[in-house]
Amino acid sequence: MSEQATSPNSLSMALAHPGAPQGDRPDKPEEACGVFGVYAPEQSVARLAYFGLFALQHRGQESAGIATLEGDRVHCHKDMGLVSQVFNDAILAGLPGSIAVGHTRYSTTGSSHRCNAQPALVSTRLGTLALAHNGNLVNTGQLREDLKAAQLEFETTTDSEAIAIAMGQEVDAGHGWVEGAIRAFKRCHGAFSLVIGTPEGLLGTRDPNGVRPLVIGTLPGTPQRYVLASETCGLDIIGADYVRDVEPGELVVITEEGLASFFWAEAPQPKLCVFEMIYFARPDSVVNQESLYSYRMRIGRQLAIESPVEADIVIAVPDSGVPAAIGYSQVSGIPYAEGLIKNRYVGRTFIQPTQSMRESGIRMKLNPLRDVLAGKRVIIVDDSIVRGTTSRKIVKTLRDAGATEVHMRISSPPVTHPCFYGIDTDSQDHLIAATKSVEAIAAQIEVDSLAYLSEAGMLTATGDKVENFCTACFNGHYPIPVPDALKRSKFMLEKLEVPEPVAAGS
Repeated sequence: MSEQATSPNSLSMALAHPGAPQGDRPDKPEEACGVFGVYAPEQSVARLAYFGLFALQHRGQESAGIATLEGDRVHCHKDMGLVSQVFNDAILAGLPGSIAVGHTRYSTTGSSHRCNAQPALVSTRLGTLALAHNGNLVNTGQLREDLKAAQLEFETTTDSEAIAIAMGQEVDAGHGWVEGAIRAFKRCHGAFSLVIGTPEGLLGTRDPNGVRPLVIGTLPGTPQRYVLASETCGLDIIGADYVRDVEPGELVVITEEGLASFFWAEAPQPKLCVFEMIYFARPDSVVNQESLYSYRMRIGRQLAIESPVEADIVIAVPDSGVPAAIGYSQVSGIPYAEGLIKNRYVGRTFIQPTQSMRESGIRMKLNPLRDVLAGKRVIIVDDSIVRGTTSRKIVKTLRDAGATEVHMRISSPPVTHPCFYGIDTDSQDHLIAATKSVEAIAAQIEVDSLAYLSEAGMLTATGDKVENFCTACFNGHYPIPVPDALKRSKFMLEKLEVPEPVAAGS
């Protein structure tokens, strides 16, 4: 097995900021990860994985990694940073093989350090496996204790490594790749969409509730070439055709013989995270046979029906609020306009702004169009409010630009509960809607009016069965039981133990 890793640099270190003060945290839910896998003999699988991860970059910006399997040899490169910062042509050329597993990470269990970058690699009696994980387990502590009791060693503080080690343990106990994987999955509770490379083939699975997405695609040519990705946009970029979703509780196994399917969970119940629909997934990704752009326009239309208000223009918080704002405009008859221009490179500077620039806050990210806003009654549409700090800054920016009234409309219900399935939301006491009424939130963010989309409106607009979605962050109804002891931060494992630093790729 060969491994590669770059050295930490100022850019990498700047991207890793788990100790950032509470006030500096983004006022949005943060997604866990993007996963990608490709089985394509005689193709440059590392390059295909690179572009797949590039399309999934919105799902995680802390670290990126690709492992390729060439017979019994595994090549891996991973590091802190964006996909385009971690890889170049020379690195990709050093990752040969017929199978690739890729990952781009936002940390939810295990802090943002190089040792926690994925894919996770585990050696077994049948060879090395490479695992990429999107989601979050709720029994990580117990699983880790069981594995350590069996004298198995950890190099990271992630639940993802625990899944990989559990699978390795089952394989070493005499089971084959498929049976070993299934036995390991049954020991895991929580949300997990996995892509796993083995010397024999590529595996993909979702937990019995399918909380996080995973899709199957095919590349043209013979023999048949398959792709697994968190979203269909990861297929589109490499010219793969979408085939179908991996079903909740399903394991797909891709080898030279084609694709085989095994259902390992009893009575799976779909519970896709509804925030994938509202915010996380790219608007050009397809769910339920339509782009999420169409769904987000539809919830904007429903929002206009539920919460009309007189105004002169409708604007969006870019980019995530744009489809809903357009839908709101269509139903209300109020013209849609761009009122805020987004600086899409704001996350690429690591020079600290001056104190006065920090006080101006939101203008690092969003700058108002004064001639569009001056003298206008403005409706501003966003997808969510988590803590309220950014919303208040945006409202002040609009008023400073001359808006006479500011009415905020949110295309999701109030976020009142933390997520334990792969979204990095605050503890409940930091969720503004958990402690304040809508009227009190409106007063705090200083809008003339505030309204949220109803839960019924959000779910009905999906066009699917309403019971097929996880809505726990809005109502506290967790589809997978969450132990009381799990009311913790994403750094829970660091509190148990801090591993010695290891090189990325180990």
